[in-house]
Amino acid sequence: HKAMKCVVYAYARLKMAAGDNSGRPPCLNFSGPGPLGNSQPSNSAAAAGAMATPASNMASTAASNASLAAAPTATPAAASVLVYREPVYNWQATKSTVKERFAFLFNNEVLSDVHFLVGKGMGVQRIPAHRFVLAVGSAVFDAMFNGGMATTSTEIELPDVEPAAFLALLKFLYSDEVQIGPETVMTTLYTAKKYAVPALEAHCVEFLKKNLRADNAFMLLTQARLFDEPQLASLCLENIDKNTGDALAAEGFTDIDLDTLVAVLERDTLGVREVRLFGAAVRWAEAEAHRQQLQPTPENKRKVLGKALTLIRFPLMTIEEFAAGPAQSSILTDREVVSLFLHFTVNPKPRVDFIDRPRCCLRGKECSITRFGQVESRWGYSGTSDRIRFSVNRRIFVVGFGLYGSIHGPTDYQVNIQIIHTDSNTVLGQNDTGFSCDGSANTFRVMFKEPVEILPNVNYTACATLKGPDSHYGTKGMRKVTHESSSTGTKTCFTFCYAAGNNNGTSVEDGQIPEVIFYT
Repeated sequence: HKAMKCVVYAYARLKMAAGDNSGRPPCLNFSGPGPLGNSQPSNSAAAAGAMATPASNMASTAASNASLAAAPTATPAAASVLVYREPVYNWQATKSTVKERFAFLFNNEVLSDVHFLVGKGMGVQRIPAHRFVLAVGSAVFDAMFNGGMATTSTEIELPDVEPAAFLALLKFLYSDEVQIGPETVMTTLYTAKKYAVPALEAHCVEFLKKNLRADNAFMLLTQARLFDEPQLASLCLENIDKNTGDALAAEGFTDIDLDTLVAVLERDTLGVREVRLFGAAVRWAEAEAHRQQLQPTPENKRKVLGKALTLIRFPLMTIEEFAAGPAQSSILTDREVVSLFLHFTVNPKPRVDFIDRPRCCLRGKECSITRFGQVESRWGYSGTSDRIRFSVNRRIFVVGFGLYGSIHGPTDYQVNIQIIHTDSNTVLGQNDTGFSCDGSANTFRVMFKEPVEILPNVNYTACATLKGPDSHYGTKGMRKVTHESSSTGTKTCFTFCYAAGNNNGTSVEDGQIPEVIFYT
């Protein structure tokens, strides 16, 4: 009923503006302020049209100018009574704040002086806007309408912007309201960046942070790198570190670009076995070959992987994992396969073109402690393991030991290293490997294939079984050794104890296994 009265009155105003007063003088004159605060003249067709449009919006969002033209006639007398009963035209008076008045103008033809043709093809939408509001909210719009090369066009095409995202941008500029969801957040972020609205950008990034999961981490990482959002990218990488297996299995993983794949494979903090990383890289290579319209042959997979292939740490695999997967993939060259098999089976180990440094499932710098104050010679080996028991005051991940080498000059050693849970005698980590020494009294790194988790106040036994000539050994050993982080000040305290049984003479005071390498 209200809508019909508005339409009737609007039609009467249009007839009066056109000079049709049905033989009666006009009875409505808003040249001076009326009881509703109107001050618009009544003898202007343009003013009548401008007033008719807000009347239709107040009555119903579905009303249009066409419905005004088709409305039934009404006498000016009826209209004159109507204007004092309801604030039909004076929509401003129904909005008590500036925010409400500007929010009313959002996506509204009222007072609009520019239109945007947003989207492309059949999805183009014609969206009304107001130059002043846009210029106040965006430096890009300000330059577009008021700069030295300002446009005079009243219709502006935006084929690269999604209509929903553009409406979300306008909604924010007109009312500070944020309307984003999973389906629109990326396009809204793009639009906010394009038109330099950092406050809306921040809302989009915050939304993405709250909805970050393992199954969308790679997709969001790609977008974060594309939109230069380092904080979001860092959060995505941390999520991938903690949930590497689930993130690799997600559908979005194969859609990432090569640079993103390389950035992930370079990390020392991924929590997954290397053979799974290789399988994921092969899946990505198949998808990338398809994108480049190449046949998914082993040669083309290697081609599209490029540098990423060298970041797979094949030496960290077991020989069984390597033989069942990478060795039969035909992605590696024959020379690479042979050198890796030799690396798994012989000592001294040949140099390979792949990283053999273990990945750690926590972020941070590699740390190490040394438990001896002095180095002496000589220490012999006859197949018996050197052992020392230890505990720590906080959770860490041990990635290797530093061992002493030969007193007879450059030499190669074979070695088996282990960490054993003392109470249950369970082997938590081990590696059959080797190392080369230069004859100095330095320590030489011997690494586990995977980090070994060490829990606070639990007893563990470090074990090293060496095959080789007599070596240096440590003396003036310390029962407690503390490492303090230079960046955080966090202290990690090791307590060493004698390991009962046959330990080749190693003890707290002297022997082998001088160094423990770990991450906090």
